[in-house]
Amino acid sequence: MDLDIQISRASKSKIDQVDFGNFSFGSVFTDHMFECDYVDGRWQNPKIAPYQSISIEPSASVFHYGQAIFEGMKAYKDSNDEVWLFRPKENVARFNKSSVRLAIPEFPEELFFDALKKLLTLEKDWVKKDEGSALYVRPFVIGNEFAIQASPSKNYKFMIICAPATPYYVGKVKVLVADKFSRAASGGVGYAKAAGNYAGQFYPTNLAKEKGFQQIIWTDSNEHKYLEEAGTMNVFFRIGDKLVTAPVTDTILDGVTRKSIIQIAKDLGIDVDVRRITVDEIKEASRNNELKEIFGTGTAAVVSEISEFEHKDELFVLPEVDDSYAKKLKERLVSIQTNKCEDPHSWRYKI
Repeated sequence: MDLDIQISRASKSKIDQVDFGNFSFGSVFTDHMFECDYVDGRWQNPKIAPYQSISIEPSASVFHYGQAIFEGMKAYKDSNDEVWLFRPKENVARFNKSSVRLAIPEFPEELFFDALKKLLTLEKDWVKKDEGSALYVRPFVIGNEFAIQASPSKNYKFMIICAPATPYYVGKVKVLVADKFSRAASGGVGYAKAAGNYAGQFYPTNLAKEKGFQQIIWTDSNEHKYLEEAGTMNVFFRIGDKLVTAPVTDTILDGVTRKSIIQIAKDLGIDVDVRRITVDEIKEASRNNELKEIFGTGTAAVVSEISEFEHKDELFVLPEVDDSYAKKLKERLVSIQTNKCEDPHSWRYKI
C-alpha cells in the first residue's frame, strides 16, 4: 500500500508535566496521535499530529447509530530501552473482525503497523520501564458521515492515541456473578470490541459497586447458568490443580491475554480445560474447598486475582494459596512482554 504518513511533531513535549507516580489509568495522554479518514470508498490522508481535539458535527452517525469499535494494546520497554508490542497481529486481526461485524471498512494491516511503528517511535520516552509500567495504545474507528440515516456510515475516522499505563486494579478484586443482566446475547456483537458493549455494562456494574464489588462475572443470557467473562477480563478458575476457562463463542471476547495465558500454562505443565462451566459447579467446588483461585486476564488488567464472589446473596471467599497460578502465570507473561526471558512463541514485536 502506497500511503505515506505525514508527520507533524509537537513543538514541545508535555511529558515533564506528568507525575508518573500519581495518575489514574487512561487519564493522561501522550504528545501525538495518528488519524486516517475513509472517504470516497478508500482510506486516505494518514497523518500523525500533536494530540488535540477533533472537530465533528452533531449529525455524525456515531452519535446516533453507534458505529464505533476499538482495540487495547500495550507497548513495553526493556532494560536496553528497546520498545516492544505484544502479539499486535492478533489485535489488528480482531480489530478488523470487529469492523466487519459493525459494517465498518477494514483497516489495511500494512498501514496499521506503519502507523504503530511511527507513532511509538515518536512516543518512546513515554514508555517507562518501571515495574508494572507500559504505554497503553488505543486504536479506534468511528462512523462520521454527517447524516441521520439508519444505515452504515459512508465516512469513517480511524485514530490511535496512547496513554501511559498504571495497574488497572490495585490488589485483589471482588466480583458479583450476574443472575439478571447480560453482557451479550448469542448472534449479537459480544465477540467484537464494540463501544456499545461496554456502555451496556455500566448500569449493572454500578449496582454491583454499590454492593462493594468492582466487577461482574457475566453469565449466558438464556439461562444465566454458564459463566462467561467479566466486564474487562476473561476469567479463569482453578479447581484443584486444573485451570478451567470458558471457550470463545460469539458472546465472549477472544482475548489476546487469555490465549497467551492458556499457552503459558501449558508450557508450565499446568492442566488446562477449555469448556463451558456452570455457576453451580464453581459454588460447589468452593464449598468443597476445591476452588483454589479465580483470576481475570486482559490487556489493561493483565492478570487480576479475585478474592471473593457473590451469587444470589451467597458470598464465597477464595483461600490464600502458596502455589498461586495467577502469580506464576503473570510473572511469566510480563517477563515475555518486557524481554526478560525467552519468547518461545515469537509473540514480541520490536518497534
